[in-house]
Amino acid sequence: MEQNFLVNKVKEANQKSSIDFYTSNGLHVYFKDELLNDDLNIEKVISKFESLLPKHFSSLIEMVIIGHFDEFEERSINAFYNSGTIYVSNIQEDFNDLLDDLIHETAHAVEEQFGFEIYGDRKIHNEFLQKRNFLHDLLWNMDYRAPRAFFKDVEFDQEFDDFLFKKVGYENFRKATSGVFLTPYAATSLREYFATAFTEYYMNSDHKFLSKVAKTPFEKIISISQPDELDKYY
Repeated sequence: MEQNFLVNKVKEANQKSSIDFYTSNGLHVYFKDELLNDDLNIEKVISKFESLLPKHFSSLIEMVIIGHFDEFEERSINAFYNSGTIYVSNIQEDFNDLLDDLIHETAHAVEEQFGFEIYGDRKIHNEFLQKRNFLHDLLWNMDYRAPRAFFKDVEFDQEFDDFLFKKVGYENFRKATSGVFLTPYAATSLREYFATAFTEYYMNSDHKFLSKVAKTPFEKIISISQPDELDKYY
């Protein structure tokens, strides 16, 4: 009896990170499914997340739901943002894996709130298309050929995505985007171009590479991260 009691206590301790909670800032963390990585302290990840981001960014997120969702398989993703909530997979490699997902999805909330400030002058748009045109020519020379119209569409397109990741292949695509985009994923749409830069900005304190490869998003992030600067738009 005593041994079973101790075993149950150990199980409870291992699962304590799967108990719903609120942060002092009012963020609700809800477990739809149990976090499968017992070594991951979710409270510490959330605390780090809130400490890294300016309050006017982190406050855009009202809830984080951890679990498995059909959208993950349907869209080949492990997190998504919708209406103030981040839905994130309960399968996480480590601390930074989860933190990266949270920050990346917050970038989409920031886009939703500050879209005009980010995209209104079309500077990010123009920089992205310039890189896309370069990518078209580079892939064309590698005998991976697709209509230039694909590269001019700044929105996500499944057919184009399949061309990049299935026909070209991840490794070839990674080589083609190296030094042009922060990651291959950054080349898939204008929104992801911004979101990957946003993630890199807060995940890595050394901004030398970011400021070189994603210059305009880098400058925009600095601008909108300062509430006083946002006042200039109104």
